[in-house]
Amino acid sequence: MDRRKLSWITWVFVVLTVLVLVMMLMDTLHGPDGMVLPDTSTTSGQTGEIPTPDGALAVVEVSPSTVQAAVETLARPEAYRRTVTVEQFWSGGSSSYEIAMAVSGPWTRTDRTMPDGRVRHTITGPEDVYIWYNNEAAVYTSPVGDITADHELPIPTYEDILSLDVEAIIAADYRTISNVACIYAEAQTGEYTLRYWIGVDSGLLVAAEKLLGDETVYRMLSLTVDQTEPTAAEFTLPDGTFLW
Repeated sequence: MDRRKLSWITWVFVVLTVLVLVMMLMDTLHGPDGMVLPDTSTTSGQTGEIPTPDGALAVVEVSPSTVQAAVETLARPEAYRRTVTVEQFWSGGSSSYEIAMAVSGPWTRTDRTMPDGRVRHTITGPEDVYIWYNNEAAVYTSPVGDITADHELPIPTYEDILSLDVEAIIAADYRTISNVACIYAEAQTGEYTLRYWIGVDSGLLVAAEKLLGDETVYRMLSLTVDQTEPTAAEFTLPDGTFLW
């Protein structure tokens, strides 16, 4: 091969290699977002792709006037597990607890560590809810009514966003928490500011805050979702009764 042609090919290879290395270095310098709630700066009118129940992608604009319509396109998974961390703050003190939950269709199990150290177990089905503490054999049973799976967590849900007056929503856009793409909505209701981050892929609320003035009084965080099917053993009462 001609020496000049060989030299030209060598230089092209070197230039391409340098460009690839520079791009890799730029990605490394940016790094992933930390596991903290993002700031409250907004960029209204953003658009993004949201998975629909049939697996297609819907391009949805998110702004204060359209965020409720965007949230309505989301659907929770039929089966999943996750752990939710809740913090509550008041003048001179705070508390926190964790809730492990497993969901399979109409069945939801929650294991909630109480501030006094006890663990409250609940299994909510289509008709009844079962509640017991620690490893006690006594189980309280009640028809599903005011006690629901959402009440047992207890955390906000994105249905709370749908119930807001549109005028109360002061910000909405797409944001990312620790690489989780979210729909963000912020509302003002009386003295309180409410903030919601809903995972676009999972359709679940992954973070929320409630502020009184400039002070945070409530915060929840659940960034990781395991969408494998729970086992029947997870929906078993202390006496061995399988509820499925």
